[in-house]
Amino acid sequence: MKALVPLIFFVLSGTCFSQESPVVSDTIRKDALNVYMDASSYFKKEITFINYVRDIRAADLYVISAWQPTGSGGGKETYFFIGRNRLDGMNDTITISHSPDETGEVSRIKTVKILKMALMRYVLKTPLNEFFDIRFTEQTKETVTTDRWNNWVFRTSISGYMNGEKSFKSTAMSGNFDANRTTEKNKIIIGYSYGWSDNRYTIGDLNVNSFTRSQYANLQYVRGINDHWSAGASTWVNSSIYSNSDFSLIFRPAIEYNIFPYAQSTRRQFKFQYGIGYEYYNYRDTTIYNKLTDNLGSQLLCVAYTVIEKWGTGNMSLAWKNYLHDWSKNHLSFIGRFDLRLAKGLSFNIGGGFSLVHDQFSLPKGGSTFEELLLRRKEIATQYTFNTSFGLTFTFGSIYNNAVNPRFGIDLY
Repeated sequence: MKALVPLIFFVLSGTCFSQESPVVSDTIRKDALNVYMDASSYFKKEITFINYVRDIRAADLYVISAWQPTGSGGGKETYFFIGRNRLDGMNDTITISHSPDETGEVSRIKTVKILKMALMRYVLKTPLNEFFDIRFTEQTKETVTTDRWNNWVFRTSISGYMNGEKSFKSTAMSGNFDANRTTEKNKIIIGYSYGWSDNRYTIGDLNVNSFTRSQYANLQYVRGINDHWSAGASTWVNSSIYSNSDFSLIFRPAIEYNIFPYAQSTRRQFKFQYGIGYEYYNYRDTTIYNKLTDNLGSQLLCVAYTVIEKWGTGNMSLAWKNYLHDWSKNHLSFIGRFDLRLAKGLSFNIGGGFSLVHDQFSLPKGGSTFEELLLRRKEIATQYTFNTSFGLTFTFGSIYNNAVNPRFGIDLY
């Protein structure tokens, strides 16, 4: 017990006598801009001249962020600024591009720098504007460097995995190669992947081996026609033990219409896509339809809606596929995800998908053994699949959330 006295004194003395001076003094903090946004600790440490509020109703500015991958392998951040209360009607949108070779540190430094500049028009409406001095630190150049890669980006990777114990051993390996070229009007995607896994189980005198292997290649070309229409074609080549496929080829031209202009894609999309194509299959084993090969025609219709609003985000897609020779062979899929802000401090998210399956042409005639069913080494007959997830979050307390304290940020077990 005596050993606790110095420790308690140390804690109390640090609490009572040690105070750090805030970056924005208390006398002007009350005049700072109230901003509602999803901000990391790094943002709060670097952008200290605003108040990060927890309740949207207390905010002068609401900032919504969205992320989209780019053809280079990097990404594009979009921030939507929506003025509220005293700043009602002051709306703005900024985009920040990140190259694939940027480290996380470089990316977040760039984001913070641009966000600071974007916030200036709003800070100008507060008494804090007198504390800012804006300078331009670089000489302008008259020439632009030519891209010797002509917008082509290449990526390749290989990975391996191994673990085990007395009664179980598992090894796996995978590799992939991607090449893509993305411009505002055209997109070309080329990809190839290969993988295998070998799992061995020992249960008493019983030895069970589960081996799977798959290869996949794809080629896609898309061309923009105007602000709402696009056309393209996709090709897939596949080989999979699980799907009873020695070789398969799918070729599908398609056309797409977006009700909203593509320029608004980071905020909202409502797309209709229709494709019609040819499919060839060479099966490893005779199928339940007594075939080793198949030549099929198919069509696909997909509707997708995405929205990012003050109430949250939503994504929904509905896809219908059927085979032209027999429309009873079809597949209907729905996927949805919603993140909703229900009330002050209360948010709810739900997501999932459901599929009606009536197009399993590749099922092997011989069926599957108990081991294959248990280890899911082969595709089995089904009429539907589903998945779902949901969560509820409630936060309460002070509406201000400016401080960052990283102390004791270590998980101890």
